[in-house]
Amino acid sequence: MLGAGVFAVFAPAAAAAGSGLLFALVLAAAIAYCNAVASAQLAAAHPTSGGTYIYGRERLGHWWGFIAGWGFVIGKTASCAAMALTFAAYAAPGFERPAAALAVAGLAAVNYIGITRTAALTRVLLAVVLAVLVFFGIAAFPAASGDGHQWLPHGPLGVLQAAGLIFFAFAGYARIATLGEEVRDPARTIPRAILLALPVAATIYAAVGLAVLLVLGPQQLATSTAPLAEALAAAGHGALTPVVRVGAAAASLGALLALIAGIARTSLAMARHGDLPRYLAAVHPRFRVPHRAELVLAAIVIVLVLVTDLRGVIGFSSFGVLVYYAIANASAFTQPAGERRWPRWLNIAGFAGCLVLACTLPTTSVLAGLAVFAVGLVIRVLRTQR
Repeated sequence: MLGAGVFAVFAPAAAAAGSGLLFALVLAAAIAYCNAVASAQLAAAHPTSGGTYIYGRERLGHWWGFIAGWGFVIGKTASCAAMALTFAAYAAPGFERPAAALAVAGLAAVNYIGITRTAALTRVLLAVVLAVLVFFGIAAFPAASGDGHQWLPHGPLGVLQAAGLIFFAFAGYARIATLGEEVRDPARTIPRAILLALPVAATIYAAVGLAVLLVLGPQQLATSTAPLAEALAAAGHGALTPVVRVGAAAASLGALLALIAGIARTSLAMARHGDLPRYLAAVHPRFRVPHRAELVLAAIVIVLVLVTDLRGVIGFSSFGVLVYYAIANASAFTQPAGERRWPRWLNIAGFAGCLVLACTLPTTSVLAGLAVFAVGLVIRVLRTQR
């Protein structure tokens, strides 16, 4: 969850909600909690690779599982390209495309040689990001001011749009649930990991969001391309902005590393059931990873970063993830009493919240998301008829 979103998501959220992005952050965190308990409960009952693709397929039917898996794979593949380009923009300005391609190839190689290597590198990147965010808070908060704030410039709709965009930054716990076959005691470990990680990430987001909002104000924040760096400069620490660049680069790499792992495992599950080419269902005999899925994914993302710029896909990715979690909540709602750990009303709240946020995203994001799902459904209809 502590990926590039914390360095990028507050600007579009401020454009939608002004200072109301703080309300949006609370709303996004509340819906994320509902989704997290649904994912944790389902992961305990279905400890296998695939996440909500498997949960939807087992609890609701094959078509619902396909919708969840398709939205996750397509939306997050675009996010992979966005994260790689974001890393390169901070780490190698002027050489963004080749640097992004090298980053994808390097992280795919780490994933290829086993999930323990992925976890070890994730710890290193997370330590760097946390250190940078703590440094940012210490440097920026003394310059905070409450002047010039517009709380709800676009009314409640603006808050809902901002919450949908901020939700993009919470989406990392979905990838925990996709790793069910590679975790010791997944029925215990995955729920525990999800529910420990979420409040920590939410607290950090709240502190960073409050700092950039109070230092820059909603108008300047809304137009910022590097909010944390600009906040440091406004606080009189412009010479220290390279520290933020290091943190943003590490966060982008961390997000990209987890994305590659999560998409490959969902692709593995879909290939096993014939919803993607069965060639992708192979598991490496030594490293025990879906190596073909990871190599194909890396190749696609490298092509994307070399030919297009997908750094504006936050809204599109949020739409796909919100649909994914709506299906997770609906799946958790069907679980019998013996599998339940939390009350059903949380599933209802999570389902309704996901749909509301998805429908109130910017129109272009909604239309792009609907088009992607329509293409996937047409492909599955044709494959089913064959």
